[in-house]
Amino acid sequence: MPKRDDRDFFSPAPLPIAKLDPKQRLACLRLIRSDNVGPVAFRELINHYGGAVQALDALPELARRGGRAIRICPVDRAERELASADKIGATILFTIEPGYPALLGHIDAPPPAIYVKGDVELLQRPLVAIVGSRQASAAGLTLARRFATDLGRQGFGTVSGLARGIDAAVHEASLATGTVAVLAGGMDFVYPPENARLQDAIAQSGCLATEMPPGFEPRAKDFPRRNRLVAGMSYGVVVIEAARRSGTLTTARMAAEQGREVFAVPGHPLDPRAEGTNHLLKTGAQIVTSADDVIEYLAPVLDGANFAMEHGAEFEAEAPPALRPPPLIGNSDRDRVLSAMTPSPIAIDDLARCVDLGARELRVILMELDLAGRIERHGQGLVSLRPDALR
Repeated sequence: MPKRDDRDFFSPAPLPIAKLDPKQRLACLRLIRSDNVGPVAFRELINHYGGAVQALDALPELARRGGRAIRICPVDRAERELASADKIGATILFTIEPGYPALLGHIDAPPPAIYVKGDVELLQRPLVAIVGSRQASAAGLTLARRFATDLGRQGFGTVSGLARGIDAAVHEASLATGTVAVLAGGMDFVYPPENARLQDAIAQSGCLATEMPPGFEPRAKDFPRRNRLVAGMSYGVVVIEAARRSGTLTTARMAAEQGREVFAVPGHPLDPRAEGTNHLLKTGAQIVTSADDVIEYLAPVLDGANFAMEHGAEFEAEAPPALRPPPLIGNSDRDRVLSAMTPSPIAIDDLARCVDLGARELRVILMELDLAGRIERHGQGLVSLRPDALR
């Protein structure tokens, strides 16, 4: 049997939460802008080395042991990014500091940092996402406004993606009670253009959020990433009008994967804008016709989630190397892990059993291979060998 510690691979250690000084903030940004440092690697590095400054110092040697060199983000590049954010009034929040949305921090591989602008206190309120068709009907827009208004009166904030149609109606109706718009691009990029005035209003009265740096123009693949944040920030997602194939259903799927409640408003069977919502209802979504329905479903979820987050925050991060020596890892251990992996994803727990390594040793080896660009992380505790690593 492999040597194992008490920590489960499938549930990685939470990150330490502490206020960052300017030096630490710059180091965190440099870390996530360095080659091959994704959400999982960021979390593992911070937990293993006790901070971004120490992790940056360790990166070159870690990547070298993994088999390849790594490019570390230069100081001036990170400083320019932070200066650009400051110029437009945006603030960066890292998973390891207070203010980062608590629910978002509990999804699988949360973004290491997001930029926010406006009333950041909204991110700590109970939020409900309301999403739907860009080509919404008049009835759909009316329902969206009604849901948003009534939820706001009951103390809930809303989350949506600032798209045309349902999203825009939700934000407009809940400006006075609290709304969060998640952007697919940088904070200073407006999309769609006709929502420029609404985006400015949300920056003043609500909150804008994005994981993209200032000046970033969104591509098609960035909108599903935005949808993942919309779902991740909320306790539940309400779908009002959605075609059978739409980004709205992507948000609903991601919400279900994250353990969020998925709600759908039924529509007429002959309306193509109702095909997606009616399909959600057939496959397990909760039927809702009013904000009261949503609140009734969420009441026990809110109580349970708050309890889980309060207790899940109690942990001890791994000590820095000065206090806890790194494990001794030989090339044979690393080779054994590489030999056991293929391009097909495998659960890290299963990999540990196969290679007969302890949890801490395997975590370090995977961190090295990740930084060297030789493995892929798939979420849910799955990893695979990159095809080019076989050459």
